[in-house]
Amino acid sequence: MLVEGLIAVAAAGGGAIVQAAGTDAWAGIRLGVARLLGRGEAGREHAELERLDQTRAELESAGDGAEAERVQTVLVTRWQTRLEMLLEQLPEEEQQQVAAELQALVQQADDQAPVQRTHNNFSNATFTGSQVLGSGTQNNTINR
Repeated sequence: MLVEGLIAVAAAGGGAIVQAAGTDAWAGIRLGVARLLGRGEAGREHAELERLDQTRAELESAGDGAEAERVQTVLVTRWQTRLEMLLEQLPEEEQQQVAAELQALVQQADDQAPVQRTHNNFSNATFTGSQVLGSGTQNNTINR
């Protein structure tokens, strides 16, 4: 059984994978996750790349709205489970190494995440961003 910290890293990893799909961060996250899950075996890495490509395709076909949110939730859970299974099968010292690599990928996705920007008719600009790790949203409103 995994300790809470490793479960949290796996959850953040699942979120980062889904968050990165369709962004500039995707190529790096895709390769990093495939390498991590492939554990040095070319065949496994290739299979993971195919799973990641399927994830992106599912997200793209979901469109917007409630269906997109449902698909995102399912995919985050799916990737979290895969990452938890990987961590569970590793010896403790390797768990820590893989968790650190996963945290680096999460940070990479977070650093490259696009900031959502909206502008309304009242000459107010609202910038909204969210983090992969933990929860919370930061809203900054600038009134002109």
